[in-house]
Amino acid sequence: MKRVTMFMSLAVVATVLLASCRKQPLDNLTEEESRIYITNHDETADFKTYATFSIVDSVAVISNAGAKKELTSYDQQLIAAVKAQLEARGYTAVGKEAKPDLAVNLSRIDNTSYSAAWTPGYWSGWPGYWDTGYWGFPGYGYYWPSYYTVFQNRERSVSIDMLDLKNSAGKEGNQLTAVWNAMLRGSGVWSSNNISSMVKAVFDQSAYLQTLN
Repeated sequence: MKRVTMFMSLAVVATVLLASCRKQPLDNLTEEESRIYITNHDETADFKTYATFSIVDSVAVISNAGAKKELTSYDQQLIAAVKAQLEARGYTAVGKEAKPDLAVNLSRIDNTSYSAAWTPGYWSGWPGYWDTGYWGFPGYGYYWPSYYTVFQNRERSVSIDMLDLKNSAGKEGNQLTAVWNAMLRGSGVWSSNNISSMVKAVFDQSAYLQTLN
């Protein structure tokens, strides 16, 4: 059984609560206020029984065009920030050849989607205060041709996935079990200036990530 935790800043919550008093409550959010941190963990996992971890040496970039590995300055900072947070909770970083208890994967997701909308034309009988008589053409009707509109939506996010290597040997189905995941979404998630605060936020809301060591 898994539990999902979602964090939003108090400013976002207050803004949503005031939605009935404002026409567009989300328009004035800062980048920080717009970000959402979602964490998910396996409740059957005992994180105190893990002692070591290994983290990837590059970051997977997943987009509509496929997937590739990169190691930009952003990626280096992301790897260092996640590693530091785990070490602060008592886990020891080791190489993957040392058979770590946990594996940590990092991914940047760049997803672009498209949608189309059709607006039908309108003719006589168009409602509204400004009728045709106002312009000196009483009895006339309105006409406007139909048209299509194409919308493009681009979303960038970051995923941190933690896999159980300690208990996976000989497991039925030869599958690695994901015991923890964090998703960072919203404006500025691919900005180097926000890495430390974002990574800290997802670990702060995952207090169970502690080892006995």
